Amino acid sequence: MKKRNNKTVGGVLNLITTIKLPEPDKKGPISIEEAIYNRRSKRDYLKECISLKEISQLCWCSQGITDERNMFRAVPSAGALYPLEIFIVTTNTEIEQGIYHYSPESHTLSMMEKGDFRQDLARFALGQRAIKIASMNIIIVADYGRTATKYGTRAERYVHMEAGHAAQNIYLQAEGLGLGVVSIGAFYDEDIRRVLSITKELIPLYIIPVGRI
Repeated sequence: MKKRNNKTVGGVLNLITTIKLPEPDKKGPISIEEAIYNRRSKRDYLKECISLKEISQLCWCSQGITDERNMFRAVPSAGALYPLEIFIVTTNTEIEQGIYHYSPESHTLSMMEKGDFRQDLARFALGQRAIKIASMNIIIVADYGRTATKYGTRAERYVHMEAGHAAQNIYLQAEGLGLGVVSIGAFYDEDIRRVLSITKELIPLYIIPVGRI
C-alpha cells in the first residue's frame, strides 16, 4: 500500500485537487422499467475508458442533490440526516488515477491521493477479480453517528437501508449507461478504511466495481 502524507480532517483527507462534475442528466436512454428488468450483477469488463459524464451520473444517483434548496438527495434517508459518503477509486477513466471523495452539495470530486489502488482494494476484498479489472470502484461508507443522534439504536438499521437504496440506484444508472457493476460486501473493514485513509467513524459498507461491458 502506498504511504500517505496527507492528514485526515473530519473523516476525509485534505484535498489535492477538486473536479467540477458535469450537470447530471435527468432523462436517460431507457425507461426505469427496462433498467429494472435488465439489471444484473456483472463481473467482467472491457478495457475501455469511463467518461467524466458517466462518473457524474453514477455519483449523482448515489447521493446527488435533487432539489434547489439542497435538502433532498437521490436516495431516501431517515430524518434527512444522510450518513453516507461516496468515494471512487479510478483507474481507466477520463480523470487521473486516484482516490476521490464526492461532495453532493457542490457536485464535485476531490482527489485525496494519486495512483492506482485497485490491487490494494482487491487484496483486502479476498482478491476479487472484478475489483482488479474495473475501470473504477465506488466505495460506500457510513457514519452511523449522524443517524444515531436522532434514532439511537435504530440507526444501524436505517443506515443499512439507505446504503441499499444507493447501491440499487447505482445498478439502475449503470444499466442505463451500458455499464456493468457488482455489489461486493466481502472485505476487511479496517484495511479498506486504511486504503481510503478515513477515520474510524466511517465504516465501509460496499465496494462496487464499474466497467464497460
